[in-house]
Amino acid sequence: MIDDIRAARELLSRHLPPTPMWSYPLVDRAAGTSVLVKHENTQPVGAFKVRGGLTLLAGMSAAERERGTVTWSTGNHAQSLAYAGHVFGVKCTVVMPGGTPAGKAEAVEAWGARAVRIGDSLEDAERYARQHAEETGARLISPGDTPELLAGVGTVYLEILEARPDLDAIVVPVGSGTGAAAACLVAAEVAPHCAVIAVQSSASPAAHDSWRAGEIVERPNRTAVAGLATGRGFALPQGVLRDRLADFLLVSDGQIAEARRLLATAAHTLAEGAGAAALAGVLSRPELFTGRRVAVVCTGGNADPAELATLSGP
Repeated sequence: MIDDIRAARELLSRHLPPTPMWSYPLVDRAAGTSVLVKHENTQPVGAFKVRGGLTLLAGMSAAERERGTVTWSTGNHAQSLAYAGHVFGVKCTVVMPGGTPAGKAEAVEAWGARAVRIGDSLEDAERYARQHAEETGARLISPGDTPELLAGVGTVYLEILEARPDLDAIVVPVGSGTGAAAACLVAAEVAPHCAVIAVQSSASPAAHDSWRAGEIVERPNRTAVAGLATGRGFALPQGVLRDRLADFLLVSDGQIAEARRLLATAAHTLAEGAGAAALAGVLSRPELFTGRRVAVVCTGGNADPAELATLSGP
């Protein structure tokens, strides 16, 4: 898989420049240790998942591209595939639960994709996406079990560890888990001394509990943080995390909101909830990180209106 990640980096170099990584004294003070912030919020769609979407579509044959793609998502995976479809001229359908804010559908449609809002949950959206794929022949793209997506997002961690091979830990937010799995694969190859630590919302702990249990489990999906909202673990990333992940932390949505405010005030950074979750993990467990050189990934900056409204306080 590391060879796939390296190949993805070569491919992405034609489309995306490396993103910046900075430290901020006030963030270091709050965390009690040295923290580098990797700014994936500066990507064209405001999130790291664009790396996966571009990698996937770049590797598709002309016949596959002609059939189009369909996926299910309420978050940045949706915009990632929509953007990649725009770049490569591929029809893309994104299925979202009916209650998804209109702004998220509009962001997908702005890149030329079709957004379908249906059902009450991500599970309903997934069922519709699968039905659509069967009826139309479009390629069904799982947000968590698609190797090309994992390879694409893995390029983030090549950038981090090649720039700072002295890091002691990388902290990664988890929804489906592809980012954390990719971080584990890259660290094992490039910097085996560097621990990869995952963070998920305690209101949607399916990936965390799957990792703890050693098998795929389903859990209630109650987080308000769209990028972390998932009701089950995914087999592909869990297979990597099970053997390679150093630790997995749970934080509350409230702790994530506090981290968003710190990034806004101390790091000049607009982060969505998922983009602040890694820092929330560091702030929640200072004893785990004190004295260690740490990088956190701000995976996205697509804060929704509710998140923007709480930047000045609860």
